[in-house]
Amino acid sequence: MSLNNSSNVFLDSVPINTNRFQVNVINESHESSAVMDDNTDPPHYEETSFGDEAQNRLRISFRPGNQEHYDNFLQNGETAKTDASFHAYDSHTNTYYLQTFGHNTVDAVPKIEYYRNTGSISGPKVNRPSLLEIHEQLAKNVAVVPGAADRVANGDGMPGEEQAENKDEEDKAGAVKFGWVKGVLVRCMLNIWGVMLFIRLSWIVGEAGIGLGVLIILLSTMVTSITGLSTSAIATNGFVRGGGAYYLISRSLGPEFGGSIGLIFAFANAVAVAMYVVGFAETVVDLLKESDSMMVDPTNDIRIIGSITVVILLGISVAGMEWEAKAQVILLIILLIAIANFFIGTVIPSNNEKKSRGFFNYQASIFAENFGPSFTKGEGFFSVFAIFFPAATGILAGANISGDLEDPQDAIPRGTMLAIFITTVAYLGVAICVGACVVRDATGNMNDTIISGISCNGSAACGLGYDFSRCRHEPCQYGLMNNFQVMSMVSGFGPLITAGIFSATLSSALASLVSAPKVFQALCKDNIYKALQFFAKGYGKNNEPLRGYFLTFVIAMAFILIAELNTIAPIISNFFLASYALINFSCFHASYAKSPGWRPAYGIYNMWVSLFGAILCCAVMFVINWWAAVITYVIEFFLYIYVTYKKPDVNWGSSTQALSYVSALDNALELTTVEDHVKNFRPQCVVLTGGPMTRPALLDITHAFTKNSGLCICCEVFVGPRKLCVKEMNSGMAKKQSWLIKNKIKAFYAAVAADCFRDGVRSLLQASGLGRMKPNTLVIGYKRNWRKAPLTEIENYVGIIHDAFDFEIGVVIVRMSQGFDISQVLQVQEELEKLEQERLALEAAIKDNECEEEGGGIRVLFKKASKLNITKPTPKKDSSVNTIQSMHVGEFNQKLVEASTQFKKKQGKGTIDVWWLFDDGGLTLLIPYILTLRKKWKDCKLRIYVGGKINHIEEEKIAMASLLSKFRIKFADIHIIGDINVKPNKESWKVFEEMIEPYRLHESCKDLTTAEKLKRETPWKITDAELEAVKEKCYRQVRLNELLQEHSRAANLIVLSLPVARKGSISDLLYMAWLEILTKNLPPVLLVRGNHKNVLTFYS
Repeated sequence: MSLNNSSNVFLDSVPINTNRFQVNVINESHESSAVMDDNTDPPHYEETSFGDEAQNRLRISFRPGNQEHYDNFLQNGETAKTDASFHAYDSHTNTYYLQTFGHNTVDAVPKIEYYRNTGSISGPKVNRPSLLEIHEQLAKNVAVVPGAADRVANGDGMPGEEQAENKDEEDKAGAVKFGWVKGVLVRCMLNIWGVMLFIRLSWIVGEAGIGLGVLIILLSTMVTSITGLSTSAIATNGFVRGGGAYYLISRSLGPEFGGSIGLIFAFANAVAVAMYVVGFAETVVDLLKESDSMMVDPTNDIRIIGSITVVILLGISVAGMEWEAKAQVILLIILLIAIANFFIGTVIPSNNEKKSRGFFNYQASIFAENFGPSFTKGEGFFSVFAIFFPAATGILAGANISGDLEDPQDAIPRGTMLAIFITTVAYLGVAICVGACVVRDATGNMNDTIISGISCNGSAACGLGYDFSRCRHEPCQYGLMNNFQVMSMVSGFGPLITAGIFSATLSSALASLVSAPKVFQALCKDNIYKALQFFAKGYGKNNEPLRGYFLTFVIAMAFILIAELNTIAPIISNFFLASYALINFSCFHASYAKSPGWRPAYGIYNMWVSLFGAILCCAVMFVINWWAAVITYVIEFFLYIYVTYKKPDVNWGSSTQALSYVSALDNALELTTVEDHVKNFRPQCVVLTGGPMTRPALLDITHAFTKNSGLCICCEVFVGPRKLCVKEMNSGMAKKQSWLIKNKIKAFYAAVAADCFRDGVRSLLQASGLGRMKPNTLVIGYKRNWRKAPLTEIENYVGIIHDAFDFEIGVVIVRMSQGFDISQVLQVQEELEKLEQERLALEAAIKDNECEEEGGGIRVLFKKASKLNITKPTPKKDSSVNTIQSMHVGEFNQKLVEASTQFKKKQGKGTIDVWWLFDDGGLTLLIPYILTLRKKWKDCKLRIYVGGKINHIEEEKIAMASLLSKFRIKFADIHIIGDINVKPNKESWKVFEEMIEPYRLHESCKDLTTAEKLKRETPWKITDAELEAVKEKCYRQVRLNELLQEHSRAANLIVLSLPVARKGSISDLLYMAWLEILTKNLPPVLLVRGNHKNVLTFYS
């Protein structure tokens, strides 16, 4: 270690190799800092300065592989002083110390604690300083305490609540965790080496021959190896919790796939316990038969022995994972001894008895004869493969207890892949050895020897002095094809093979008995199936799923009592294969989605190989048993549909989400390469709802013609001081978008902060959307209070209409008699819910306190009440505004609440009256047509009203009918209105004049000087000149209201062409008066004006 410093600095050095790292401790005295030996070599470190703090920073440059030494250096504390030995801001003394980078600032240095999840077992979750905290100015009255702020910023301190959580985690610190050998390697080897190794592998070699037998083993290993690589990749892409295959699949593909496969995978493991135990019991019953010691009969003996065995295995499991692991190690030792016993037996010289049964030690002639296949009737390559493949499964035994591993990310890849390699070598060794030592058919008769002088039939046995030719005509009991106990015969000591069979069956049963509850517990904890939440609870320091153990025990006992598992076995094998297929597909899908979050530490995988593995697993499912494969797919499909329908409230960052994003992005980019076409036009709306829950009716009517066909963006403009607006906006974004999702409204929420309302809307109109998915229509509610509103609000309101037309965006103004804004209603509802929560909380506190002593009762009452979260409203199943509870009369307008749900209801038989007065490209006609396609509006007929000449009514009616038929728009009736330009009656005109009277300038009644002065002081007023210039248009608006009252008073909805106010010619107040008189005393009205570009066409 090299310390480059001035001579008056002293530090106790430690004998560390000088090439590890170099530390430069900077003297805080400016004078001494200049003292340097000019002849010294330049130090090997980088210096980073942060203003004045550059004087007191420790500069360290690591060389490759040396960070561990530095960590030890700091942790041992042999050279560095602790912060407690000096003042953090002591910069004017000759004290020298090593100071950690990141002190004296709120900004935090990178630490693992910031990236943990809340409640993480591996350590506490610490919140880093927010961007607001380091970006905003520090409050003047806040004193920065050295060390305290630093400890919090750097994760050394934490709030009281988190300390309590961490104490709970510390209580579990004594949990038993396994390394990669005992936790994964041992389990996988035991689960892969099954009974098949001892009693079926010899038969497979006899049927398929050594060549195809090796191919079968390698093909099976290919499936499991690819799955192992995929499992390793997923397991090393982040921290792995308990749940094994379910956890890996659900976190990669989402709860739909994970929830469906997790349930059947847990069930398969539970039934597998019964399969392995029955296999053990059958072996024991065979031994009892040989010794003539049967208890009842073979079937009942299997049930008795199986039941006793599963109870013992349950006891081992419930005793704890540590005992179960010890039992697994003992079983593995027995199994290894049994396998070694077989290989030793192959080199022990065979005796006459064994020769008569087909065992002649290693013979080249036998190897050559057994190399090719010799399938018996009904057997073939795939049927033999289907029988062997289950012997290669079991590779997830280690992953299934991922929650009990010290380091799952390291243990699962290392243990799983090594287990596959070792077991494959063992399978290949046994297959080749048994194929080179034992003939296919043997009689077992020691007298079947070749007599000298008799010609040999050319078989290997014949060449070795035995004649087994009669096996061609009659069944024999010995040889690879006939005797399942070949390994026992070949081995050096037969009973050891029986012990190996016991070990293989019991270890597999024990592994499945542990795996099933662990996977099931993880599934229940995620609350995918709410009815199974009971089984999520764990007990003890290892969080043992005792309830899951007993459920697995019940399932296993039920199938053991059946005692006939030949039917269920193929389904179980297919369940496991379905899990393998989804794990492979998960790896492919995560890679294909190209999510930046997919960064497996285990890099030996390929997305296309994983996809091939998934396809291979699906193919093997049908090879093993086609009907079992169909049943598996059907069960998985129904579970998938169920979980999708329930939509569990989880967000695991699955690759499905990532791929959805990539697909959406690709489609959006692809759309930009295609020019817009009139046939594909759809209303894409910016709706000025404010908070979407505050104007539900406005959102409902817009959603009615955009749902499943167009873009709908609910927009809110926050006006006011930027700092407050941005804070309020950011805090409500997620809540308001989730409200839309919860109420099944297919829309987005967007908000902006602006100095004024018009600027905010202008920003939204210009910047909203993406590529071709940009808004083309602005939807706003009618401003009912325009006569009482400040002038600036009216200017902003009319201004956004002008802005929309400037941007060539259509405008829809919706008017209802009751208005749209129910924010006050929601506020009253929220307050009442809050009061109700407080009342219930106090009642609960009083009830709990009834048994308290009288002296401290009141204090305890308020203490308990203060702890209760009485301000948080209880979430309702339906948060839509149509479920507002009845409240006291006068607290809100009941009619307004009813009106807010008007467009949620199914519209009965009626009409939508379309007053298509001006050709705007067809938007005025398209919107009502789309409405009639919706379920709630389908009973409404379109009535079309157009202006025309009174003496050409029939001709114009025929022409309009022809146009509509070319547009393929169905209508109930067409009305040609020939008297639109007739002057309105005096009463109606008087109402209009009274409406605009307060806003008129009346400059013609005043002298010129006074009139000019008034114009300068009140430029917003309606002048006589302006009114005279547009008098005909004013007449038209009033007259149209009379016609609307006459023809459309009973309509369900009126769609009317929106009059356009020419900029600079029509004042804002006069335009508002037009809209007011035009839509006064009518059913709901949509004032529509397109951008005068075609949205309808009759060309194909």
